[in-house]
Amino acid sequence: MHFTGATIAARLSSQQLAGEGGGRVGCLTGSLSTPDMVPLDFFPGSVLLATEGKAFPKDDPTKPCKLTAFLGYKAGMTHIVRDVEKPGSKLHKKETCEAVTIIETPPMVVVGVVAYVKTPRGLRSLNTVWAQHLSEDIKRRFYKNWCKSKKKAFAKYSKKFESDEGKKDIQSQLEKMKKYGTVIRVLAHTQIRKMKGLKQKKAHLMEIQVNGGTIAQKVDFAYGFFEKQIPIDAVFQKDEMIDIIGVTKGKGYEGVVTRWGVTRLPRKTHRGLRKVACIGAWHPARVSFTVARAGQNGYHHRTEMNKKIYKLGKTGLESHTALTEFDRTEKDITPMGGFPHYGVVKDDYLLIKGCCVGPKKRVVTLRQSLLAQTSRLALEEIKLKFIDTSSKFGHGRFQTTQEKLKFYNRMKA
Repeated sequence: MHFTGATIAARLSSQQLAGEGGGRVGCLTGSLSTPDMVPLDFFPGSVLLATEGKAFPKDDPTKPCKLTAFLGYKAGMTHIVRDVEKPGSKLHKKETCEAVTIIETPPMVVVGVVAYVKTPRGLRSLNTVWAQHLSEDIKRRFYKNWCKSKKKAFAKYSKKFESDEGKKDIQSQLEKMKKYGTVIRVLAHTQIRKMKGLKQKKAHLMEIQVNGGTIAQKVDFAYGFFEKQIPIDAVFQKDEMIDIIGVTKGKGYEGVVTRWGVTRLPRKTHRGLRKVACIGAWHPARVSFTVARAGQNGYHHRTEMNKKIYKLGKTGLESHTALTEFDRTEKDITPMGGFPHYGVVKDDYLLIKGCCVGPKKRVVTLRQSLLAQTSRLALEEIKLKFIDTSSKFGHGRFQTTQEKLKFYNRMKA
């Protein structure tokens, strides 16, 4: 789950936090059905101010402890060429061109652990233990105005680690987690300062569930990662199917034809034709929620399931480049001129099949699939033959700057 500052601040005592957070607007989703043409799968279309997931994969105590989610930033799209391995299909052993999305994923930093207990009404927070040192990036998340604040968040809490009594209190909290907790999650934040293309200075904070092992092993696993970096390859691997959770592009206030796809009225219609002619019967004397109406479109919370990881790029290694077994041209994953409205990808990244929600620079939650993937599509091993790095401003012609210079020098001669 991914929280805003107000959500996290509600958990902190007045001694831990000396700041105030903003509000948030929820987005309701329902599994409603109706014979009307208006789809109610994502009703209502409200504005959502947080990118959060509602579920994590089912826990298996027999497996080793592992994190189940990660945060990344959408950089842009390109296309790849690969051979299809699908016996029986007409595309088997043939080349195909597919669209892919690059999501930059700098290592995340663990700064806390929270335990939950099961109740008849769902999970309830038991307690939370924070790390001793928190960076300025994450402290900014707990303030509405960092410049005018006293910047004393966690000042008293961090002093617990300096006294024997405080250390005993922290250990007692951890023991309480091991004894009563049923679900353990770590609090981890992004290193947003590494994202040179982003002006934002507030790091994004997220609860990541720890699956595998006993409760005591989970707590020790989480506590052992305090103030340490977690790379993307510690959570995901190549050819894995993942879910992407995010907020779509905001479109603002739009009419019923664009928002719900209803049919336009005839040309000669009086007082407009991009409308719904009848919005309901006389009685009941109210407009039903199933009737298409104008309103907010876009900026909705969405979860895209089963996105395949085609490539996992690590900084400083060959995997970070766009080299393949068939194309040995030395070129970076960033296209010529950079990704439009984003810039250069310098940190670790994921290359996933297809598109994903949101505009450039938007934070997205990457989560392990909730179900075990057994389909032939999920088990296929991907071997990339070519990754396009031509300019994404217009119709790119050259893959590298050297190729462009060589071409035009020959033309001048």
